[in-house]
Amino acid sequence: MSKLWQKDTDVNQLVDQFTVGKDRELDNQMAAFDVLGSLAHTRMLNTIGLLEDEDLEKVQQELKTIYQQVQNGDFLIEADVEDVHSQVELLLTRRIGDAGKKIHSGRSRNDQVLVDLKLFFRNELQQTVEATHQLFELLIELSEKHKDVLLPGYTHLQVAMPSSFGLWFGAYAESLVDDLELVRAAWNITNKNPLGSAAGYGSSFPLNRTLTTNLLGFEDLNYNVVYAQMGRGKTERIIAQAISAVAATLGRMAMDQVLYLSQNFAFVSYPANLTTGSSIMPHKKNPDVWEIMRGRCNRLQALPNDVAMMTTNLPSGYHREMQLLKELLFPAFAELRQCLEMATFMLQHVTVKTDILNDPKYTYLFSVDEVNRLVLSGTPFRDAYKQVGLAIERGEFDPAKEVNHTHEGSIGNLNNDKIVANMNAMLQSFNFDKVQQAINDLVS
Repeated sequence: MSKLWQKDTDVNQLVDQFTVGKDRELDNQMAAFDVLGSLAHTRMLNTIGLLEDEDLEKVQQELKTIYQQVQNGDFLIEADVEDVHSQVELLLTRRIGDAGKKIHSGRSRNDQVLVDLKLFFRNELQQTVEATHQLFELLIELSEKHKDVLLPGYTHLQVAMPSSFGLWFGAYAESLVDDLELVRAAWNITNKNPLGSAAGYGSSFPLNRTLTTNLLGFEDLNYNVVYAQMGRGKTERIIAQAISAVAATLGRMAMDQVLYLSQNFAFVSYPANLTTGSSIMPHKKNPDVWEIMRGRCNRLQALPNDVAMMTTNLPSGYHREMQLLKELLFPAFAELRQCLEMATFMLQHVTVKTDILNDPKYTYLFSVDEVNRLVLSGTPFRDAYKQVGLAIERGEFDPAKEVNHTHEGSIGNLNNDKIVANMNAMLQSFNFDKVQQAINDLVS
């Protein structure tokens, strides 16, 4: 197997298979980002005299060709090649000769992996934000559409107070805004350049790390080269916490959907082709999509602990088990995005029931409103509370089934415009345009 570090000794095949594991398979997902890192690094090498203009031109052109191969789905790590870094360097050397052998100057595979991961994670976080925003927009739309449709509110799963579909949909929309606070933290940690830290102790070459930072669209550097290496594992842990936060919101919404779809609640319904049936009970319409989503989101909420256990008690410097973090994080991004997209798809087809509170069992929902009505007419709160309580005990409670909630964030004043404004400010804070412009400049 072709390895960047190999000299004259062949590694035992069992050791090789065990240590490489799934790395080659997962590395395919980082191919485009490995090329981007090399495009920036070689341009920097040219400015400090380690790559001549003629070699730079050859290297840049061929790297852009490889990048296009990746984009077209034509890039493959060959069976006897260890990883994506080896494959890119091998292709360059085959196609342009000795110039391809010069691109690793001032770099270790450690910081090459780090920058690939940072660029990959940055891209995945952006896609996660975009999928979250799509679901958010639909939830706000549904909140506005159904803002006047009342819904029972529960505490302890007991009938409590009036709510509305406007409140219910809007609650999950605002929850996603707060979840993106954690995603933004993960983005800020990710969006720092480790390139130039080499094996974790820097280089005797006069590297221009600020230049590669700007070329790759990073917001800043990981300045301390030891910390740049320590960032591997820490970055993944923070990303895992962000993924877990979004998953928690989705999982809770999925649980609500499972309850609301049951016959005992029957608050919402979906077309028959979006539910599943029973092999023996012809009446069943099972909420399998929401149940699977609930399970997947519960699993994603365990991710921070999985990452923490992989990295706990490690000293500074690089350690090989760090590569196992890819096996945790890479599929987690895809799974969360699939859940976000599936939730959006399902809610595009939801139907809400409009006469839920006509059922007599929801009469007591209005007890608090009746107490408040008495207080507003001059009755002390404790007297009003006792008066309504006694009426309920005697079976004489007959409230006006109306709600008059006007304060910020209540049934009659959802403040969805404020929630949308907060989301828009959140989206702008990521500065995706700056990153995209840097990538476009690199590959053009």
